[in-house]
Amino acid sequence: MEIHQRDHGVFVCQRKYLKQILKRFGMEECRSVSTPMNLKEKLQKGDGAEATDATAYRSLIGCLVYLTATRPAIMFAVSALSRFMNCASELHLVAAKRVVRYLKCTTTFGIKFTKGNQFKLGGFSDSDWAGYVDDMRSTSRYCFTLGSGCFSWSSKKQDVVAQSTAEVEFMVATAASNQAIWLRKLLMDLGFQQEELTQISVDNQDTLAIS
Repeated sequence: MEIHQRDHGVFVCQRKYLKQILKRFGMEECRSVSTPMNLKEKLQKGDGAEATDATAYRSLIGCLVYLTATRPAIMFAVSALSRFMNCASELHLVAAKRVVRYLKCTTTFGIKFTKGNQFKLGGFSDSDWAGYVDDMRSTSRYCFTLGSGCFSWSSKKQDVVAQSTAEVEFMVATAASNQAIWLRKLLMDLGFQQEELTQISVDNQDTLAIS
């Protein structure tokens, strides 16, 4: 992890590590893409494709997991791809390499924390619905910002099958609220007590009504 401290703030990235990944997997000259994952593509275990080298696939996913420390944008894709460690096919490998191709055109990306005196905690939550074809479960995603930068994020498959988009969004909003409570207590211990309410942005009107 690289930490660049400047007069106006701190920038955290993993540029050198990313270049090592590109070299290790022979993708230094690969064609870049603008998104880490094709959301229309539904990955599953029994996709009928030829099995790939399990060791190489696990190694690639392991490298990508380390990159999520400063690249929250790939968290959802890496979380989804890590579900196929024991049954990786060529389609899964192609999807994993797409993440690397996205990273190739965003090597300078990272997390920037600028100087300021506003340390207000804020959150965002979202979810797909039945995105995991094999058991029809959804994936919860949320992130939190403090001041200028994102500092806490998660992408996790839900434990139960949701019956509607309102239910799945309410479940992830609940998980995000629990995280917000824990973060508020942590910040209070560090001397950054949150005097105002913590707002969590949700993009589902039914979920807002239920809440």
